[in-house]
Amino acid sequence: MKRRLLLVSNSTLHGSGYLDHCQQHISRFFGKDVKRVLFVPYALHDRDAYTKTARDKFKTLGYEVDGIHEAPDPVDAVRKAEGIFIGGGNTFRLLKSLYDNKVVTEIRRRVLEDGVPYMGSSAGTNVATVSINTTNDMPIVYPPSFSAIGLVPFNINPHYLDPDLKSRHMGKTQQTCSRGP
Repeated sequence: MKRRLLLVSNSTLHGSGYLDHCQQHISRFFGKDVKRVLFVPYALHDRDAYTKTARDKFKTLGYEVDGIHEAPDPVDAVRKAEGIFIGGGNTFRLLKSLYDNKVVTEIRRRVLEDGVPYMGSSAGTNVATVSINTTNDMPIVYPPSFSAIGLVPFNINPHYLDPDLKSRHMGKTQQTCSRGP
């Protein structure tokens, strides 16, 4: 089965609204076969408000959204999902909640074996990879492992920007910090 992934660096681009910059990709990605998307708001503290934001946006695109945190059984919600969207926020908080709710393995199985489309944004993109070792987030909580869902065999660093050569900032860039000795 072919995996279907849409891995987005960020949910909001400067000067635009939530997911505006990629809404055409979202519509093409989920297509007409998906009617309901399971949203995973675990990366933010206020899961209800975050789900409302995602629900409102996806409604304009023709999709219903179910918040995984609203389901009586998160694993069962993943088993029934037509599409999965994991939003951004703190990657450590997100991964810990995925483990706490025992959905890491089930998401991996649904995407890799059943072909359920998976969309991640920012932290949701981070957890689609092998590990969260490349996150720039602060470790506000500690997951039991840094191993992530593993939908792709590499890591991604969302929000990466090439250095601005005209900048007078003398700090380190991701490019500088990523180089070997």
